[in-house]
Amino acid sequence: QVQLVESGGGLVQPGGSLRLSCEASGVFEGFYNAGWYRQAPGKQREFVATITMIGTTSYLDSVKGRFTVSADNTKKAVYLQMTNLKAEDTAVYYCYMTTPQQTWGQGTQVTVSP
Repeated sequence: QVQLVESGGGLVQPGGSLRLSCEASGVFEGFYNAGWYRQAPGKQREFVATITMIGTTSYLDSVKGRFTVSADNTKKAVYLQMTNLKAEDTAVYYCYMTTPQQTWGQGTQVTVSP
């Protein structure tokens, strides 16, 4: 069974950067697609970024040009590099992988505040 462990969240000032990591354990040959969602307090979970097994990426409009999703060559880890962070990026960030079963991480808190 695939399990995902996230890391890299924290408190950062506006304009700062963070890099989230999501690493998979378990026996599988790599994801079909993977990515990140986020959920802010009082709001629904929203899509942030995704990457396919061939490297195609897509992003939420509000993070384009600031966030970059990437994966390692084994397709068992996915990353989210976040730059020029804004207060509205504050949320719990969840990674997922489709292997083809969809698995979710436990979430990591990102707080952007002066």
